Amino acid sequence: MTTPSHRRRSRPRRHTALLSAVAVAAVALVVSLAVAFRPGGGGTADVQDAAKPVSGARASASPTPGAPSASGSPTPSASAASPTARASASRSATASAASSAAARAKATTSTATAPRTSASGSLAGRIRPGVTYRGVATSYDVGNGDGACSYGPTSDVMTAAMNTADYETSKACGAFVAVHAGGKSITVRITNECPAPCQAGQLDLSQQAFAKLAPLSAGRIQITWNLLSPSTSDTISIRYKTGSTQYWCGIQALGHRNPLARLEVRTGGGWKQLERTAYNYFLSEQGTGCGAAIRLTDIYGEQLTIEGIAVKPDAVQSTSAQFTRR
Repeated sequence: MTTPSHRRRSRPRRHTALLSAVAVAAVALVVSLAVAFRPGGGGTADVQDAAKPVSGARASASPTPGAPSASGSPTPSASAASPTARASASRSATASAASSAAARAKATTSTATAPRTSASGSLAGRIRPGVTYRGVATSYDVGNGDGACSYGPTSDVMTAAMNTADYETSKACGAFVAVHAGGKSITVRITNECPAPCQAGQLDLSQQAFAKLAPLSAGRIQITWNLLSPSTSDTISIRYKTGSTQYWCGIQALGHRNPLARLEVRTGGGWKQLERTAYNYFLSEQGTGCGAAIRLTDIYGEQLTIEGIAVKPDAVQSTSAQFTRR
């Protein structure tokens, strides 16, 4: 049987063992802390595993947000791009912006030939390239050569008036068309409008033009016709309408090889498209862009920018510009 004295002696031994264990743990803790806070420290397997990049992630990914760096400064958040990535993205964005700016500058300040529109191209309207139209031809006395297109008197008698539907609010003005009948062909320029009873597809030819296809006594003949982009040495001219000023103006283009789709004027905010009238002038009712640069676009999408045209009412001002032959 164990004596009480034996029980009293056993307590100091347990106390001593406990103190020894605490001392050992304290030493281990101090050593662990010293290693953990050493620059570049952290030698446990758990720390090494945490430093490995996740499969598929960039090895240069930022540390956990808020974790102190070796220098004591907060590290960048995980969502922040590295300096290398930001520099690369910046160079890419700068190059892209420069390319876009160059493309915009070319489109707005220089002559540019756009790809040819298809037969259903929106710029072409009713009279489209590559399409053969069927109708009838009649004839009329052109007088001094003036007509609804407001080109004024002319000695050119190879002209025609377009039916109202295909005239399309003067969009046909200036167009060259080849007319075919009975094995014969002629080329005429549209200078006038043929109102009802002229029907879609019908051309009212000058008497001189009609006579090259059939005797005037025929009165009415079956024809086919198609749009042309003819060879010419002429260049485009610009004319401001009578009464034009810096506060109101009408602008007309003369001598263009291909039909016009748009006429725009340069303003402080960019290019402004002017409304086209049935008498073939483009109007700026509030004077916007009157006397400024003019941009012409043909039905094929080609654009010509014309500078230096002053507001001189009813004066024909020549240019060196002309659309490309198609």
